[in-house]
Amino acid sequence: MLRVLEERNLPITELIPVASEKSAGKKLTYKGKEYTIVTLEQAVAMKPEIALFSAGGETSLLWAPKFAAVGTKVIDNSSAWRMDPDKKLVVPEINGDVLTKDDYIIANPNCSTIQLVMVLAPLHSKYNMKRVVISTYQSVSGTGVKAVQQLANEEAGIDGEMAYHYKIGRNAIPQCDVFLENGYTKEEMKLVKEPKKILRDDSFSVTATAVRIPTAGGHSEAVNVQFENDFDLAEVRHILSKTPGVIVQDDLANHIYPMPITANDKDEVFVGRIRRDESQKNTLNLWIVADNLRKGAATNTIQIAEYLIAHNLV
Repeated sequence: MLRVLEERNLPITELIPVASEKSAGKKLTYKGKEYTIVTLEQAVAMKPEIALFSAGGETSLLWAPKFAAVGTKVIDNSSAWRMDPDKKLVVPEINGDVLTKDDYIIANPNCSTIQLVMVLAPLHSKYNMKRVVISTYQSVSGTGVKAVQQLANEEAGIDGEMAYHYKIGRNAIPQCDVFLENGYTKEEMKLVKEPKKILRDDSFSVTATAVRIPTAGGHSEAVNVQFENDFDLAEVRHILSKTPGVIVQDDLANHIYPMPITANDKDEVFVGRIRRDESQKNTLNLWIVADNLRKGAATNTIQIAEYLIAHNLV
C-alpha cells in the first residue's frame, strides 16, 4: 500500500502508520521521510480523513466503527463488511458512483472478484449475463507471508512452517480458505456473492472452484459466461480493449496471453484466450489474470481513496 501510495502520489498532508501495540514506536520510511508507528487508539484520536485498513476481519469489525465515529472514511480490505447491506462494495471503475458523503465504512472486494468484474461488467452491460462458471488458479501470496515462505522453503529444500495441510510445490490444492457447510470454500462463495452486489444485479447465477497453485504472485481465472444475447468475438475484444484498467492479450499466433509472471507488479487486469464456447449458444470462454496484491488489494483500495477525494466525498 505504501508503495502504491507513493507511485500514485496521493495528496497526503500527513501519513499516520498504524499497527498493534507491539509494533508501536517502530519506524518506517515513506518518500524518504521517517515516520513513527502509532497504536489504533492514538490514530483514532488524531481523526484522520481517510483510513486504509488491512488488518483482518476482527480488527476491522472492532475498529472501523470507532474511526467512522470521529468522521474518518474507512476503506477496508478484509471480508468483514463486504456483504453488509448497509456498506458499499466498490471497484471504482465499475461502481464508484454508489459512493456518497454518508459512506464512512467502504469495503474493498475480494482480490479474485475484482479482476473478474473488471472484465465481466462491460460485457454484462452489452450482452446480459445469465450464468458464470469460474475456476481460479490462485497464488500463495493470497494466503499470506507464511504461505510465500512455505513455497520458498520447499524450493530451497528447507523444512519449515507449513501454511497449508500439504506441500504446495509441484502441487495444486483445491482449497482456498475454509470449507463451509455447502461444500464450497469461503473464497468460492465470495466469487458467487460479491459480483452481484458490485454489479447491482442478482439476475445471473455464479458457481466457482478455487484452487491454490505454486506461484508466488498473481491470480488466474478460467471463466465461462453464458449471455442472454449473442455476441461477435471482434466486438467482445473491442469492448474489452476500450475498458479502462483492462488490457487484452490475445495474439495466439505469437503465443501472447495473460500469465501471472507478466502481470506481476502491474495495476491492470489482463484478459485473453477469448473464444466461443462451442458446446452451447451465446457462451464465451475467457482467461483473466491480475496481480492480486495490487489491483486485487492495495491499488483498488487507493483508487477508492482517489475517487473520494476527486468527488469531494471526504
